[in-house]
Amino acid sequence: MERSLVRPRNRKIIAGVCAALADRFGISRTLVRIGFVFFGLFGVGEIVYIVLWIIIPKSR
Repeated sequence: MERSLVRPRNRKIIAGVCAALADRFGISRTLVRIGFVFFGLFGVGEIVYIVLWIIIPKSR
């Protein structure tokens, strides 16, 4: 069964965007967070994070 893309209510740091992406694609949460920090240095990471925060629903 395919996992859905939802922000978790636990084990998150800010909004759960990185945790949602990591859980969905089966990779480390730390790796996704480092990726957002890296892309944040170029000014893209923050914008993408905010957009995903709005788009990805919270888990129930």
